[in-house]
Amino acid sequence: MVKKEMIAMLLAGGQGSRLGVFTSKVAKPAVAFGGKYRIIDFPLSNCINSGVDTVGVLTQYQPLRLNTHIGIGIPWDLDRNIGGVTVLPPYEKSVNSEWYTGTANAIYQNLDYMESYNPEYVLILSGDHIYKMDYEVMLDFHKQNGAEVTIAVMPVPMEEAKRFGIMITDNDRRITDFEEKPENPRSNLASMGIYIFNWKTLKEALLTNASQPGLDFGKHIIPYCHEKGAPLYAYEFNGYWKDVGTLSSYWEANMELIDIVPEFNLYEEYWKIYTKSEILPPQYLGSDSIVERSIIGEGSEIYGQVYNSVIGCGVTVGEGTVIRDSIIMNETRIGSHCELHKAIVAENTVIEDDVRLGIGEEAENETDPHIYNSGIVAVGEKSFIPQGVTVGKNSVVFGVTSAQDYAEGSLPSGKTLIKAGDKQ
Repeated sequence: MVKKEMIAMLLAGGQGSRLGVFTSKVAKPAVAFGGKYRIIDFPLSNCINSGVDTVGVLTQYQPLRLNTHIGIGIPWDLDRNIGGVTVLPPYEKSVNSEWYTGTANAIYQNLDYMESYNPEYVLILSGDHIYKMDYEVMLDFHKQNGAEVTIAVMPVPMEEAKRFGIMITDNDRRITDFEEKPENPRSNLASMGIYIFNWKTLKEALLTNASQPGLDFGKHIIPYCHEKGAPLYAYEFNGYWKDVGTLSSYWEANMELIDIVPEFNLYEEYWKIYTKSEILPPQYLGSDSIVERSIIGEGSEIYGQVYNSVIGCGVTVGEGTVIRDSIIMNETRIGSHCELHKAIVAENTVIEDDVRLGIGEEAENETDPHIYNSGIVAVGEKSFIPQGVTVGKNSVVFGVTSAQDYAEGSLPSGKTLIKAGDKQ
């Protein structure tokens, strides 16, 4: 029987509904990030950089692009004969088929997969955070303390602590209590949703609690282990960690990559971020183009001006076009003499000539102000914006639109224009 010391289970089933149109066709971990990457590249790269070579990726929502991206794991050096990366969707069972209903339920449904490696430890990760972390150091901490469960925590400002699961520890970092989103937090150590379990402890907890509806780590498994008196420890992490769950945090995390001294450095030799790269020619900058403080992906052609933006691969920017503070994802075509301010434009979109995005005063979005805010204009994938129209801030366009969709050639700030139909 194969024996692995530690295997990783990466939860990548999330819809990420707070990313609005950007996750209506694709699971959140497969959303593009930083030009050439996808969000899931970061935890996967952390695994291979930490010497964890067996990773089960649990998918559920819109898994196609995620599955195609991961393939057999070659970019992460995870194409192993023994171990490697395995995509684990929910599957038909002879008795009753069920979707993954909670984070721990998804792990429970894959007990056989974990059992086949007979690991000593299981690392549980989520597929939608941007960070670099050496899981080996966390495992050493787990072993030194004789822990059965170690939870990675991050100090957060006390006034923000009520938004997180908070761990209360003694001087040795042993967890004495924990509170989910407490009104009056007693500690500022927030759970990062990264756990190391002894395999025996995890298996027993999953089997005992299997019938709980929506079986969840924070709500069921961790409290169960704590009540049983299992030693739980908090491993403090002080590096860069970003939950890119909202449009504004996603936009900020991308913008932080182009700071003069980026807090999150994509260029470190000893901690590479691996991804599946298409075979593309180098980027091309036209003779009149200007590019300042930006990331430009491979195969992109820039004939206009790009300032403080993240441009993906295979993007065309026409002459006379000015793009500022924006994120343009792969294979998008932007015509000439356009203006884009604080726009997030998804993949395979066509923007015709003389289009202006992010213009005018801000107004609250009419349909989903909790998603579309911070002055960002959002354009979903495979959209088409016709020539000469103006789109305001906190607005969203998704689908193949025509001139008739824009009264007097404009979509005012805060408006939502989503075309139903097969093109989406």
